[in-house]
Amino acid sequence: MLTRKQHELLMFIHERVKEAGISPSFDEMKDALDLKSKSGIHRLITALEERGFIRRLANRARALEVIKLPDGIGTSAARDSKGAKGFSPSVIEGSLGKKTTPPPASPPVADNDSNGVEIPVMGKIAAGTPISAIEHASNSIMISPDMLRGGEHYALEVEGDSMIEAGILDGDTVIIKKSNTATPGDIVVALVDDEEATLKRFRRKGESIALEPANSAYETRIFGPDRINVQGKLVGLIRLY
Repeated sequence: MLTRKQHELLMFIHERVKEAGISPSFDEMKDALDLKSKSGIHRLITALEERGFIRRLANRARALEVIKLPDGIGTSAARDSKGAKGFSPSVIEGSLGKKTTPPPASPPVADNDSNGVEIPVMGKIAAGTPISAIEHASNSIMISPDMLRGGEHYALEVEGDSMIEAGILDGDTVIIKKSNTATPGDIVVALVDDEEATLKRFRRKGESIALEPANSAYETRIFGPDRINVQGKLVGLIRLY
């Protein structure tokens, strides 16, 4: 069963192709569904693909194939567009065209697609030997408001295995709350010598700062306080399976 937003997007795409011969752009999809960002459209398209309603075509930008429509409307919709029983898939490619109001949806299920919060993804962070410093935002993701704790947040993609004993694995996405201070024991984004960023547990050793891994294969590194700038604290984690 599709959520309300998934159903609306599928029918909007289908009707646009049937009426105009071209697909809506991602911006048009976003506006039609009253979403705040295109990342929400990406999530809906992925969900429709996983449920077998659409298929992305390789090597064709934003090209989708509508494979089926929801139960109860597939036959009539196909007859309207093809003049015969059965459904013939439509190949669509994102492009500009006049805006079309999506048709009324059949009884949907409630969903929370519009309840997420968009935060920027600032590049990769090393959970191992420090790599290059944090990059400028390259894209964004939608996350549940429950993962946020007030203040400004951003996300980083984890690269390395030095924090696996803290449950942070290579390929995870960590949610970071911006902060320039930390309490001993916090897992932080630390900028070393203004050049290298790393994800480690924050400790104090007298006047020095220790960046402690959660993997016995790595050693704790000790730095003078003037060499470390805390960029934020870990507040959440996202993992894809």
